Amino acid sequence: MELLRVATAGSVDDGKSTLIGRLLYDSKSIFEDQLEAVERTSEQMGTEYTNLALLTDGLRAEREQGITIDVAYRYFATPKRKFIVADTPGHIQYTRNMVTGASTADVAIVLIDARKGVLEQSRRHAFIASLLRIPHLVLAVNKMDLVDHSAERFEEIKDEFREFARKLDIADLTFIPLSALHGDNVVSRSAVMPWYEGSSLLHHLEEVHIASDRNLIDARFPVQYVLRPQSDEFHDYRGYAGRIAGGVFKPGDEVMALPSGFTTRIDRIETMDGPIEEAVAGMSVTLLLRDELDVSRGDLLCRPNNRPTVGQDLDAMVCWMTEQSNLVPGAKLAIKHTTRSARALVKHLHYRLDINTLHREEGVDRLALNDIGRITLRTTVPLFFDEYRRNRETGSFILVDEGTNNTVGAGMILGPSA
Repeated sequence: MELLRVATAGSVDDGKSTLIGRLLYDSKSIFEDQLEAVERTSEQMGTEYTNLALLTDGLRAEREQGITIDVAYRYFATPKRKFIVADTPGHIQYTRNMVTGASTADVAIVLIDARKGVLEQSRRHAFIASLLRIPHLVLAVNKMDLVDHSAERFEEIKDEFREFARKLDIADLTFIPLSALHGDNVVSRSAVMPWYEGSSLLHHLEEVHIASDRNLIDARFPVQYVLRPQSDEFHDYRGYAGRIAGGVFKPGDEVMALPSGFTTRIDRIETMDGPIEEAVAGMSVTLLLRDELDVSRGDLLCRPNNRPTVGQDLDAMVCWMTEQSNLVPGAKLAIKHTTRSARALVKHLHYRLDINTLHREEGVDRLALNDIGRITLRTTVPLFFDEYRRNRETGSFILVDEGTNNTVGAGMILGPSA
C-alpha cells in the first residue's frame, strides 16, 4: 500500500496530540493494553475523560507539563493507506524539532484553536511547512465544540489564514472544522456541523493525491554502498545500492556517473524481492552496470543529458538547531548531502528571516538556536545538487559540528552561488 507521511503543527494546546490519539483510537489502531494504560493515567491525573494525547506524549516531562517536547512518530493503517504521523511540538523553543519532524512529510496539518484564531506560532509553522516544500497543507480548525460549532467563526479563520497564506508558496490548501476531543470530522463526518460539506480528516488523508509530488523527471541515484559478495560463485558481481532520489530507472537506460563523467548502461535492477523492470523515486534498489566503472559511495548516477548542478559554492536557507554555538561567517562545519560527506566554510550570512513577519533582517552577524537565515557555503569537494524546490532529496543537507559530531543545522539549497 501507498505510504503517507503526515506532520502535525500549530500553537501550544491546539490539540495536536489529542488529534493523533483520536485518529489512532477511532481507526482502531491501538491495542487494548495501550488504551487501558491511557485510561489509568488519565484517571490518576484527575481528568474526567480519557486523555488520548497520552498516546503520543510519551516522555514523563511531557505528561507532567501537558506539552509536547520531542517529536513522536505513530504508525497506523487503513484499508487504503499506511500512515506515519509525526506529532511535533508547538512551543517556539522547539521549532527545530518541528523542522525535523516535517522534513519528509507529504502532508502538514496545522491545528488552530477555534477560540483563539490564527496565532503567531500557527503562522510560524505554516511558513516552515511552506519553506520545507510540503506539498499539501491542511488547516484543521479544532475545538469547534467550544464555539458552538459556528460556521461563521470557521469562515472568519479561513479568511484570516488565506490572507496570510498569500505570502507563502502553498500548492494545496484544505480547511477542515473538527473537534479532536469528541471525534467530530476526524474519522467520520459529524452531524453537529451540517453546514460543512467537505470530507473528514481521515478521508482526506486517504484520498489526497501524492504520486505526482515526486520528481519523476530528474533521474538521481546517490550511491550508498558498493556490493561485492565475497564468494567465488559471484566473483563478477558488482552492484551499487542506494535509494532513488528522483526520476525513473530501467534496465538498458544510459547513465552517467558523477564526478567522473563516464557513461554506461544499466544491466539490471535488483531488490530484496528479486529483479525488477522499473525503479522510481523513493525505492531502495541495487543497480548493476554493463561496464566496470570506478563508482563509490557518495557518487551519483544520472542521465547524461539531465545532470544536477555540480559545484562547491551554493546558497541555502538554514535552520540553526543548537544552543551550544551560533552560526557565524567563517565557521567550518562538516556537511552531509545525500550520501556524500565533505567539509564546508560559511562564506557569508546574507540575512535572518523573521518568521512571524517574513521580514529579512540584513546586517546580522549570527544565527542562534531556531533561527532561519540565508547563507553561502563553500565545500571542500563538489556536491551534486538540485534546487530544493525541484528535488527535496538532492536539495537538502545537514551541517555537523566536527568536534561533537552533533547535527547543528538543516539546509535547503536555493541554487549555486553567483
